Amino acid sequence: MKHIKKIIDTFEPISLAEMDEVKLLDRTDTKYMFNIKALPDILMRASEHYRVLDINNIRINSYETLYFDTKGLSLYNEHHNGKLNRYKIRYRCYKDSNLSFFEIKHSTNKNRTVKQRIKKKNIEEEITGDAGDFLLAKTHLLPENFTAKLWVYYSRITLVNKTSKERLTIDLNLSFKEGDKIVKFPKLVIAELKQDKAGKSFFTELMKDCNIRTMSISKYCFGIINIYENVKKNNFKMKLQHFNKIYNDKN
Repeated sequence: MKHIKKIIDTFEPISLAEMDEVKLLDRTDTKYMFNIKALPDILMRASEHYRVLDINNIRINSYETLYFDTKGLSLYNEHHNGKLNRYKIRYRCYKDSNLSFFEIKHSTNKNRTVKQRIKKKNIEEEITGDAGDFLLAKTHLLPENFTAKLWVYYSRITLVNKTSKERLTIDLNLSFKEGDKIVKFPKLVIAELKQDKAGKSFFTELMKDCNIRTMSISKYCFGIINIYENVKKNNFKMKLQHFNKIYNDKN
């Protein structure tokens, strides 16, 4: 991690206020999953093309997220079954900027991700008050049907393209928690390219050059698979095989 931090410190910074120009709350996402041993070279090659989010001289930021679902994990199962127009419901705390939001993430049938959110003082373990009103207004889902199901923790490097409207998030130190059960993946990196519309990018070309292919699985679904027993996961079989290959460095 020290080596990664040294490389990140060579990037030109971008402030949180400047990031407002590339919020991309309505966007296309392209995801990648790879072993952390590949990250230093990727960062060095990307340094000329991206600026890094810097919050009070911190460039690897801590995130904390609490996901909600029904008793039968209907949101997880909709994703597993490939349903279009599906939702993720969560509280998220951006630890280093001391900001928290209640968020609704909508994956549309037009292959776009639309995120809507309201600011909160902190993460709450129930969807009540203005969060419940917001959920009902935006989705027609009843807040009382949803309970807290999964805590997700990770560190994030946020890069912004110098010449185009594009953000790149690189997530490290991923861990999941439910009750007393904790599962950690210290060797895993999840990178997500966020664009106004899908198109050619330096990063997509870099991934091709590194023989890293796109791999779309949400952190929520990945966490449910690893925390909960007896959940459906047959439709994720190929993705889980790919994860095991890259995580255990089997070329």
